[in-house]
Amino acid sequence: MKLDILALCAHPDDAEISCAGTLAKHISLGYKAGVIDLTQGELGTRGTVEIREKEAAEAARLIGLSVRKNLKLRDGFFGFSEEEKLKIISVIRAYQPQIVLTNAVRDRHPDHGKAAALVRECCFLSGLSKVKTDYEGETQNEWRPRQVFHFVQSQYIKPDFIVDVSDFWNKKMEALQAFKSQFYNPQSHEPETFISNPGFMKLIEARGHELGYSIGAKYGEGFTVDHHLGIDNLFHLK
Repeated sequence: MKLDILALCAHPDDAEISCAGTLAKHISLGYKAGVIDLTQGELGTRGTVEIREKEAAEAARLIGLSVRKNLKLRDGFFGFSEEEKLKIISVIRAYQPQIVLTNAVRDRHPDHGKAAALVRECCFLSGLSKVKTDYEGETQNEWRPRQVFHFVQSQYIKPDFIVDVSDFWNKKMEALQAFKSQFYNPQSHEPETFISNPGFMKLIEARGHELGYSIGAKYGEGFTVDHHLGIDNLFHLK
């Protein structure tokens, strides 16, 4: 299945926190989108791998994703080995996205910045014909996405552009709250974490308002780029 947009994220729930509104909006416009989680989030304090797998599937349904898979790299310990790169390259080539969304270039969790660099490198390597991969038994051809965009996560990073997600904010929050084991739940008896504190949801809401307000919208999601973006028409900018 060919996708228009592929989010490659370090952990289940990274996409929901940072770009679910953008994914849902483009799906509503007729584009196909998917999420590949690099790890199962097995080092997370709350929940289990099995619970997060079910939560990720429910979030994918709510967003309307065409694909959601997990590469099962080691949470906290994935690196830049050839084996890990080839796994990522193989899914890029399998789904041939025009646009890749991935983690923030730096963040509180070290996996986020690491995934940002790893995915960016793999998007380049995926376009080299002499890098050989196969997927589900079939030899693959080279494929390089047109764009790689990094979303903003826990730490604030000034975005290079902001997507108006006002009409899809509720859907984003529904998808985010599908991860019941990870976020604030007054009935949970598990230890409190950075993201399970009720203040984290307030942060998500406030940031969405802040980014939206800066472009004259109610809610926004921000992204950074590694290169200059070109436009054809000044009047298409908000």
